[in-house]
Amino acid sequence: MNVAWDGFVHAWIQDTMVSTTQRNRGIGTELIRQAVSHAKSAGCEWLHVDFDEDLAPFYIDACGFQGTQAGLIDLT
Repeated sequence: MNVAWDGFVHAWIQDTMVSTTQRNRGIGTELIRQAVSHAKSAGCEWLHVDFDEDLAPFYIDACGFQGTQAGLIDLT
């Protein structure tokens, strides 16, 4: 997992991955918990994540993110 930030108040999560053999053990939620903690410590006010719909149970239900409206341009 990578956490990037704008140097001010926004941080965002990218590439959260847990090996298929290690899933459902709390590793992913712990990674998110650590990201939240460190982003707060850095003075960030917002932590963003983009995800496909099938990952909503993880990000929204298990990790506490809220759904937001966003835009997307397909560049392919």
